[in-house]
Amino acid sequence: MELITLHGIEKTYQMGDIAVPVLKGISLAINQGELIALTGSSGSGKSTLMNILGCLDRPTAGEYWLEGQETSQLSADARALLRNRKLGFVFQSFNLLARTSALENVAMPLTYSTENLSDAETRKRAAEMLARVGLADRLNHHPAQLSGGQQQRVAIARALINRPPVLFADEPTGNLDSKTSEEVLQMFEQLNAEDGITIIMVTHDPKVAGHAKRVIRMEDGLILDTLPAADQRRETSGGAA
Repeated sequence: MELITLHGIEKTYQMGDIAVPVLKGISLAINQGELIALTGSSGSGKSTLMNILGCLDRPTAGEYWLEGQETSQLSADARALLRNRKLGFVFQSFNLLARTSALENVAMPLTYSTENLSDAETRKRAAEMLARVGLADRLNHHPAQLSGGQQQRVAIARALINRPPVLFADEPTGNLDSKTSEEVLQMFEQLNAEDGITIIMVTHDPKVAGHAKRVIRMEDGLILDTLPAADQRRETSGGAA
């Protein structure tokens, strides 16, 4: 089932009197349960596209359908509500509150939720989500008491606390060593396989992209190609079988 559909998405920024086109007509379909890597060099438009997919920005032209709702003309408040209900975000820099425990960091999005959970219910769900990412014994630890990989797991738990159908990960392993990066990427694969969460990773790293099921490559504001990850791995390894 199509979860996301884009028709002719354009984004142009106005720099004084000069119009700078960044996205030049993107059409794309993403099905529920996909694990996708969005790749491209700096300036290719991948971050701008992620911002539109994540309802952090609006396109200049075109249509963006998310679970059957056209989002491109929504107000800022309506986009914020949509983000809270349907979208989760994981960033390279973790973005955790330094003086707040892992449990409190994870629970924070629920304070903006429309579910009206009690404090006990909120803490219970946050604890369950931390257990889901392997941090059941770190509930009361602050970010400074956690490794980089553990901090990213807290960030993943926080992104999933409202049970969104889509998780965006923007260079999610950029601040992690290779071993920890592999652990976090395996966590994404597990969440995708077991919970059916649609995951869209923005990355310039072919090793990260290799964990996706489909790789969408961008260049100069357009989609260059979209390949199964196995084909992308063969290309980056020089065509070896």
